[in-house]
Amino acid sequence: MSSMKDTLGVLLAGGAGERLYPLTRDRAKPAVTFGGNYRIIDITLSNCINSDLRRIYILTQYKALSLNRHIREGWGAVVANELGEFIEILPPMQRVSANWYMGTADAVYQNIYSIGSEQPKRVLILSGDHIYKMNYGRMMQQHLDSGADITLATLPIDPSEVSRFGVVEVSRNGEVIGFQEKPQQTDLRSPFNPSKVDASMGIYLFNTDVLLPTLIRDAEDTNSEHDFGHNILPSMLGQYKMYAFNFVDENKQEALYWRDVGTLDAYYEANMDVASVTPIFNLYDKSWPMRTRPLQYPPAKFVFGEPGRTGMAINSVISAGCIVSGATVRNSVLSHDVRVNSYGEVDSSILFSHVRVGRHCRIRRAIIDRDVQIPEGTVIGYDANEDRKNYLVTESGITVVSRDYSLYENPVSSDFLPQEM
Repeated sequence: MSSMKDTLGVLLAGGAGERLYPLTRDRAKPAVTFGGNYRIIDITLSNCINSDLRRIYILTQYKALSLNRHIREGWGAVVANELGEFIEILPPMQRVSANWYMGTADAVYQNIYSIGSEQPKRVLILSGDHIYKMNYGRMMQQHLDSGADITLATLPIDPSEVSRFGVVEVSRNGEVIGFQEKPQQTDLRSPFNPSKVDASMGIYLFNTDVLLPTLIRDAEDTNSEHDFGHNILPSMLGQYKMYAFNFVDENKQEALYWRDVGTLDAYYEANMDVASVTPIFNLYDKSWPMRTRPLQYPPAKFVFGEPGRTGMAINSVISAGCIVSGATVRNSVLSHDVRVNSYGEVDSSILFSHVRVGRHCRIRRAIIDRDVQIPEGTVIGYDANEDRKNYLVTESGITVVSRDYSLYENPVSSDFLPQEM
């Protein structure tokens, strides 16, 4: 039996995602659209399948309807139930506690019976809201070879970034000997790269016989925040064999690619990485396929070729069902069933499913939520002060148009009348 068949994946997908608001107003953070076709959670789930990890619990909590539906309709057929494989959603059941999940460790603790029922030898804890490619089998092999009780994945970061991460002190043989949780600065340096600091990626591989009693002890500690980074790992330091696994990127680019898309600006940049001419995050690598829920839409279509009214998309990701009608789309990511009408310009923007853009609109550096209708002649992204009257504008100047914005009820002129088709 392979080591992955003895391993249970536990994917934490319950975060409220406040920093991604308003995109998380009606959906869980892992369910937010990414790269046109995908949801954020698809990236981690694809890593699991590509790593041959096929027994996975997904722990949900806030606004999970669209996430639940996406998993049920998109991922159920990927695994073989008759072989004991599953991708299963576990909402808070209050089986061992009357509370909602109070931290990452508490979320796993509250599902301790479900984990025990599968009798895995190892449990791999993952997050549902990061963008990266990783073969967890490499981490597993090191875990087995080192005889570790716990292995955590680490990423080399610049010392100037340490305040955003849990920082790990690693000895020359890879053993973890210290933690610093989001320090303002640190003298620590990586033994693998002396100009960098090793940061935790929030990916933890535990031997089950070590994890479960530790979770029980933590649950009984009234002073604990019940968090893996804050409490669980520091409490295990020196008690168990703990090793760091230095991230090996399957993205096949010069720089390691790992993004926490927890803020609107980070989310925007990660999508732009997908749309760039040479994709910094490559969705087109057949050796590491990205999977998602298949949706039945016709192919994308580009119509009209008159001077000043040419339907075209340049350096962009255009999903199925989109119609670009006499408009220009540049450096953008369009999800399913988006329509951009004549004389319009969409530049460096992310448009979610079912968005309608009226004629003569100019949109730049914007995120448009699903089902939004942009009335004819609307200008977004060219005057931040004007945009703030109707929309949210981020620190870096990204305009976010949510479903309840004030122009929603106005009609959109359409190029899709029968006589024009």
